[in-house]
Amino acid sequence: MKKRKSISVILAAVLSLSTLAGCASSSPAASAAASNAPSAASSGAGLKKIVVGASPTPHAEILKEAAKLLKAKGYDLEIKEFSDYVLPNTALNDKQLDANYFQHQPYLTDFNKEKGTDIVSAGAIHYEPFGIYAGKTKSLADLKDGSTVAVPNDTTNEARALLLLQAQGLIKLKDGAGITATQKDIAENKKNLKFREIEAAQLVRSLQDVDIAIINGNYALQGGLKVENALAVEASDSLAATTYANIVAVRKGDENRADIKALVEVLKSSEMKTFIKDHFKGAVVPVN
Repeated sequence: MKKRKSISVILAAVLSLSTLAGCASSSPAASAAASNAPSAASSGAGLKKIVVGASPTPHAEILKEAAKLLKAKGYDLEIKEFSDYVLPNTALNDKQLDANYFQHQPYLTDFNKEKGTDIVSAGAIHYEPFGIYAGKTKSLADLKDGSTVAVPNDTTNEARALLLLQAQGLIKLKDGAGITATQKDIAENKKNLKFREIEAAQLVRSLQDVDIAIINGNYALQGGLKVENALAVEASDSLAATTYANIVAVRKGDENRADIKALVEVLKSSEMKTFIKDHFKGAVVPVN
């Protein structure tokens, strides 16, 4: 009898603990805590994410400012920075990005042709005046016979460099040579300038080894160069300025997506034009 009584006491204790445990898990305090816990689905305050690839300067800087305006339109802008001119397009083509912002249309056209991609412009945002910067030679008037000139090694940007040299009277291109000009199109080179083709991102570093270098606006900015210190800069009404506007690029068919339209609308807004003018002081110029 004593043994049966002990067993009954133990069973009663176990049942009592089970009941208490059940009450604890369904208590109002516990329910409130569970309902207030954040969930992955509610993170980001309901904003739709747009992932855009960009060069660090000036594109990523512009996008960081644009991100503030995009939040008001319901979008969270994620910026992925790239330091070259190839990966942003391959990442876009592979659907790792929704868009990219780093290039002009002639470069994109050449890239599509070479790589077999189908990337298009969703809108032109700004252009960066190409500049001639001093290396060993401190003025264009002091360039000697046989001076070395560093130019970008990609086809479209090299043409742009040659057009700027022609505008300064340093070379003359064949009639009809425009945005597809190459060194083979040089008709006159009175100073016998020697051209050194260098990857665009490395041009600033090359200055100590050449007499002058023609440098893309974004890489000049990254390298700490100021456009007001350039020996010469593209005119705002030049063929280059009107042709080489930097664009928001997307996969063909995505240019009419609501999020892409919102991105372009913000980048072309009066607020962003004011930011670009004030922040970059002529090194970056918004398009109309």
